[in-house]
Amino acid sequence: MQEAWIIIMYIIITNIIGFALMGIDKRKARAREYRISEKTLWVWAVIGGGTGAFLGMKHFRHKTKHAAFKRGLPILMVLQLALLIKIFIQW
Repeated sequence: MQEAWIIIMYIIITNIIGFALMGIDKRKARAREYRISEKTLWVWAVIGGGTGAFLGMKHFRHKTKHAAFKRGLPILMVLQLALLIKIFIQW
């Protein structure tokens, strides 16, 4: 059961960071400041923050015109949620 809590905390933290990065990058874009790279946004999404990044994209209306984000984040989110469900069903 200890492993389950570690996985849950990991997913929560990476998703919070993914969501926050979208908000920070949007704020920086409006202020015309140095931005967070798309590579960094994708890395956080891929390592577990796909849902947070997707929700951040929708909430902050950020990267919504980029096809890679518009199509890729929902697909990544579904894959990560399916993997998470599979992991917990096997427990």
